[in-house]
Amino acid sequence: MSENARPSGATAPTAVTPPALRAHPAKLFVETTTRCNLGCFMCVKQTAGCGMTEGEMSPERFAALEPAFPHLEALLLNGIGEPLLNPGLEGFIRRARRSMPATGWIGFQSNGLLLTESRALSLVEAGLDRICLSIDAASPETFRKVREGGELLAVDRAFAALAAAKERCNRPEVQVGIEFVVMRSNLGELPAALRWAAEHGASFAIVTHVLPYDEQHAGEAAYGNCTDEAMVLFHEYKAEADRQGLDLSRYFEARWKYTRNPESQRIVNLVDAMKGAAKERDIFIDLKKLLQLDGAMIAEVAAVFAQAAAVAREYGLELRLPEVTLREQRRCSFVEEGGTFVSWEGDVSPCYFLWHRYSCFASSWLQQVQPKVFGNLEQRGILDIWNDPAYRSFRENVLGYDYPNCSACGLAPCDYVQTEEFQQDCHIKDVPCGSCLWCMGVFQCLR
Repeated sequence: MSENARPSGATAPTAVTPPALRAHPAKLFVETTTRCNLGCFMCVKQTAGCGMTEGEMSPERFAALEPAFPHLEALLLNGIGEPLLNPGLEGFIRRARRSMPATGWIGFQSNGLLLTESRALSLVEAGLDRICLSIDAASPETFRKVREGGELLAVDRAFAALAAAKERCNRPEVQVGIEFVVMRSNLGELPAALRWAAEHGASFAIVTHVLPYDEQHAGEAAYGNCTDEAMVLFHEYKAEADRQGLDLSRYFEARWKYTRNPESQRIVNLVDAMKGAAKERDIFIDLKKLLQLDGAMIAEVAAVFAQAAAVAREYGLELRLPEVTLREQRRCSFVEEGGTFVSWEGDVSPCYFLWHRYSCFASSWLQQVQPKVFGNLEQRGILDIWNDPAYRSFRENVLGYDYPNCSACGLAPCDYVQTEEFQQDCHIKDVPCGSCLWCMGVFQCLR
């Protein structure tokens, strides 16, 4: 099949066909390696039961992706590991650049420790368009704690090397940015880190919340684990409770009383009314979580994000901030934007959440995540996998957003999600996305 031929049964792209349903992926996320030169505590590789094997993408396996290149908007060469550890990285960039549209861009995220002047030059010469360096602190002390084995000075050198390479190659359009992983322990350093990065040549910044992989680090999460619309609804009824002199925290005590006094009955009635309103507005609510919500922490995060936005405006920095709390109206940018993910072993998956086998503690309970694989490059071509009816049906179901909101469910984790092999959720759907927080706006990446 020629590169531009349409696979049998695939939908012809039109102006109205969404990227997820076209005959070719619009974005490829390619894991060049799972090896890394750091041991960051918030990395999935540090968690017990991590099912990832170490290795790197081979030139032969990368070549199997070539039929998709002429149609790409973006090629992102990173996964769990440090891309610069793959010596073939420049070769991957050159090969893809020859086939990709002029408007398509190639980039990756890196800790920057291996970005010497010669390596920066070879990457920019090869055709790199965008690079995102990890900076999780403004002070060297905090940086060392977060990035175990890392030094802020090394990132300083990486910025200088990239600036020199851009000038030498006459490629001022190459974008250099940063990613900052927000935790309670480094939240206050975000505005200063953005200022430091902008003064060192960064043109964009991506801020994401930390994804806790175990209970020990769950306390570092700085996002509210209730949805924005649930919080608005709760505060409406909380204000009414305050007006009536009622304490909503006594609801569970009042609910299970055999006989209730007038005050207890009013509390139950008010909460029942709130549940009815939630049902009418199609909002998931978990009253226990709402009552335990750390309002002071949420206010602090919002204030720091406002300071960060002010710094970005001052320096002309393109800033992408995450939500302060979970977003009720879900949106999967990976699927909506036509992305697909290829592991170093050649497995093809739909997103970061379902890319590898691991456990996480994102919703205040331990969840075992199983990878969702639709094929392997050793057996099938990338376009055949993309257009496989099962994979297309999966993307269509994701875009329907008809799956539960496990983070707001008082019964979670249930047997539907806490299973060795996911079969279906409580909506009788076979898309394991109900417990994903990526589509709720708190986790972000280069994309």
